[in-house]
Amino acid sequence: MSQCEKRSGFTLMEIMIVVLIIGILASLAIAAFARARQNTQNTCLINDLRVACDAFELYVMENKNYPPDGLPSVIPPGMADPLSHVAWTAPTPVGGQWDWDYLQFGYKAGVSIYFGAAMNDSRMIEIDRKIDDGDLTTGRFRRRSQGYIYIIDF
Repeated sequence: MSQCEKRSGFTLMEIMIVVLIIGILASLAIAAFARARQNTQNTCLINDLRVACDAFELYVMENKNYPPDGLPSVIPPGMADPLSHVAWTAPTPVGGQWDWDYLQFGYKAGVSIYFGAAMNDSRMIEIDRKIDDGDLTTGRFRRRSQGYIYIIDF
């Protein structure tokens, strides 16, 4: 090969830089997708919580009383139709189980989320900021033993 001829192609250093840039972009995209997924799950939980609370309020208007206290993931008696738009027996969008609390935890009535693996106070505070006061010790959405409760009736 003479001195005038040039090789075409990329050097090892150029390839390494391109791979590094692609890796950085991929890590940024993965983090953004994870945040978007969590925001979607939080929004789904808030929507399901509002639908469930409306269902229990409708029940009390029609029956003059709330249904009896229930177990996690068990649909309270008479609530199958009103809760048909909430996957009550499935895990909540953020993990954990739905739970109906009547005369529990010092409140008359509330829809609870019984602990799940993905649940933590920082995530639940983020949800609380969207639906209440951002403080899990005050307002309608609060921490309770082994979960969180949205209080329908104090």
